[in-house]
Amino acid sequence: MPDGLLGVSWPSIHAAFALALDSLGLLVAATTAGYLTASFCSGMVLRVFPIGAVLALSTFGAAVALLGFAFTPSWWLMIALGFVAGLGGGAIDAGLNSYGARHFSPRTLNWLHAFFGLGTTIGPLIVTAVLDADRVWRLSYLIVGTAQMALAATFFLTRHRWVDVPETSDNPAPLPSAAPTLHTLRRPVVWLGMLMFFFYSGIELAAAQWSYSLLTLGRGVSETTAGFIVSLYWGSLMVGRIIFGFVANRVPLVKTLRLCIIGSIVGALLFWLNPTLLLGVAGLMMVGFFFAPIFASLISLTPQRVGHEHATSAIGFQVASAALGGATLTALAGVLADAYRLEVIGAAIFAAAVLLLFFYEAFMRAGNAAAPVRAPREPVP
Repeated sequence: MPDGLLGVSWPSIHAAFALALDSLGLLVAATTAGYLTASFCSGMVLRVFPIGAVLALSTFGAAVALLGFAFTPSWWLMIALGFVAGLGGGAIDAGLNSYGARHFSPRTLNWLHAFFGLGTTIGPLIVTAVLDADRVWRLSYLIVGTAQMALAATFFLTRHRWVDVPETSDNPAPLPSAAPTLHTLRRPVVWLGMLMFFFYSGIELAAAQWSYSLLTLGRGVSETTAGFIVSLYWGSLMVGRIIFGFVANRVPLVKTLRLCIIGSIVGALLFWLNPTLLLGVAGLMMVGFFFAPIFASLISLTPQRVGHEHATSAIGFQVASAALGGATLTALAGVLADAYRLEVIGAAIFAAAVLLLFFYEAFMRAGNAAAPVRAPREPVP
């Protein structure tokens, strides 16, 4: 839910603090700095502390930051709170994705990520409803911060139930010991995976954060309609993940993900060229829908590509690179839009999608597996 708030609330935030439009990049950068710190160090942290305790503490920190957004009188305090929110978010994402890659099938991972899409779909709707009711944007952060605090309590109460029992095997072998972090960083395939996640997340976040401003300020769409379109974008991610969850264990993931990236390139081209408003919006929805299975499925494939002993650290690095890509491309899009015009955002998203395809192919060719991987089926209860 927090990830769906900022794009729609940003016009109100920058007006409230009398900021330039591209100041969004500074807040995203602060949040990303915290996110990078937590996710990059996640492998080391999870070798020392149990994941249940890490999830409870990190979610509590994120909740405190969101509630701080609701009450802060200062833009610079909001920047500091953004760093705290990033620390919590990075620990949550790296911890859950690492746990899921080692214990869950591609089907389950896609369905878990579908609920991320549900949260990011609800987030813009909350802001839109708050603004339509002539209430200040801060109320939306109060609502979501309270929900996050409830989630922290849930993680705390269930912290002893996070155990190393893989879902995909009736008689699981012991999981291999994690390799030292520096050993993992020496593997070229790990760096290719980081670049792949950099461009994936950069496209996903830049499209989400700037589409509202592009639609309202650049293409004349009403604020209510634009907020609904942003929710549809996140909703297309959610729906795509639910649909893909039904087939994830029955299709060759490598070939399927390649087709999805190509489909997202076509969508980005439509969103950029915007031959009609309907086709431009359809292109944005295509980006969301075809992006749906990519993140979770790549996480699922990572242990096979980098080696199971490197997977925990490698996934932490991938999550960190995803955050860096989201911040970098979002900030770059803002700088370009400020220097030229808002329509350049569509061109940047298209170019990044082409680079994503390039690094995807490089990652697959450099991985441990010599042939495309067909994911194992889940056991029937």
